[in-house]
Amino acid sequence: MLKIVRGYSLMASIRSNLSSIKEEIAKSGNCERVRLVAVSKTKPAADLEVAYEAGQRVFGENYINELVEKSHTLAHLGDIKFHFIGNLQKKNCPKLTTCKNLSIVETVGSEKVARALNNGWKKNGDGSTLDIFIQINTSREEQKSGCMPEETISLANFVKSECDVLSLKGVMTIGAFGYDWSQGDNPDFIELLKCHKELCEHFGQDLEISMGMSDDFGKAIEMGSTNVRVGSKIFGARN
Repeated sequence: MLKIVRGYSLMASIRSNLSSIKEEIAKSGNCERVRLVAVSKTKPAADLEVAYEAGQRVFGENYINELVEKSHTLAHLGDIKFHFIGNLQKKNCPKLTTCKNLSIVETVGSEKVARALNNGWKKNGDGSTLDIFIQINTSREEQKSGCMPEETISLANFVKSECDVLSLKGVMTIGAFGYDWSQGDNPDFIELLKCHKELCEHFGQDLEISMGMSDDFGKAIEMGSTNVRVGSKIFGARN
């Protein structure tokens, strides 16, 4: 009986958390252009289904094996969409492209990854193009993935000229953790906006901006983010 009660409590918590996040996005006045990605890494497929039933459609996953398994388990949810937001290496691209309902890969940070993803999608994709974001290492930390800011246009040119089944849709950053907002706007977000502007001018097209997570998505939206990745504030601490 206790197990059943805890289950209902968790379901109610996810629904309530989602509602609160969406209200906060609505208060920004940008709800029509901001996509909420519910980051569900380490959470069971049942939790995602609860969020789906509460109206959430886009989910973000960091681990490829977990993403592929969940995507197949939840394939009956026809309009569910998955974003891959974790570190992506060339060797893992073929497995990633077997994901069901893969909508956007947000972490393309090198030419070799872009080429491998392109080849994998040709083999395993659904015949459509696969949307991708270029991940930019705005904090220039050695342990972080992504291209350097000055490499962004070169990588974008490669994607557009050499990757025929990939479609460049935006830019993404993780940035340094624990930024103190009392010091002003996050410099990593400022750097991403600069790269975004240069790319938009270079290609003459509008692109999305993916920045902001559970602790700072509101600030990110204020600065222009169109894609925020929120996990713990929806599903609770990771398992």
